[in-house]
Amino acid sequence: MNKDVTHLPKKASPVLVKQANIFADLPAKLIEDFQQEFQLDEWRKGDYFDSNLLTQRFFVVLDGSIEIKQSNPETGREATLDMLYAGDCFDLMVLLDDQPHDVIVSPLTTAKLLSVKLATMRHWLWTYPEFNQQFMPYLAKKMREKEQQASDLVLHDVTTRLSRIILEHINKIKFYSGSKAEEHQHHLVNGLNDETLARMTGSVRQVINKQLQHWKKAGTIDKKRNQLIVKDLEALEKAAKYTESLANVPMVKP
Repeated sequence: MNKDVTHLPKKASPVLVKQANIFADLPAKLIEDFQQEFQLDEWRKGDYFDSNLLTQRFFVVLDGSIEIKQSNPETGREATLDMLYAGDCFDLMVLLDDQPHDVIVSPLTTAKLLSVKLATMRHWLWTYPEFNQQFMPYLAKKMREKEQQASDLVLHDVTTRLSRIILEHINKIKFYSGSKAEEHQHHLVNGLNDETLARMTGSVRQVINKQLQHWKKAGTIDKKRNQLIVKDLEALEKAAKYTESLANVPMVKP
């Protein structure tokens, strides 16, 4: 593990607060009031994160990706509980029940976050109906994701689960609107090595590697170190057994 998480010595601006989906549509005056309570954090891959902080502060991801996982101390096996991307916030469980949450928080890339005292976040939820209306749909979306994750583990094989995980990752970063020269990032799956994908899929590294190599030979993906480049989105959607294609995710040309 590297050094402890880094706190940047500055407060968050209203512009940064507005980047978070749960705050984006709030009145400007409310955002200005809220931003005074936020601080800006930066975590790097490999940084140590003390999960006890989750009982003190609430975090919103602005950029980067973070894995939330649990481990079995007897076997050493780990399972991914959630993957967080720009716009996601955590820890929802601690926010709602004020109980400790035994999880491992692991940045997969350099991540920038907003954080606010947990008590302040609860006060906002109970005090401002307009904020509550923004927050509840996000909470429902995360609950649906957990329901889907549980049903996938029971109802589908590893190939289907793995293809869905890759597609969901692409879908969550599809809002890319940067320069044309970097448009390929829209289809690039960064930071998800075989071990990480195995934890997310509920499988083991050898099985995941075998499936990825099969897709590589078939021209569905290109695999380089910790990067996956989706070259045939339609083939991946077929393996995922979705009834509908993901919207706004064009195919990458080889």
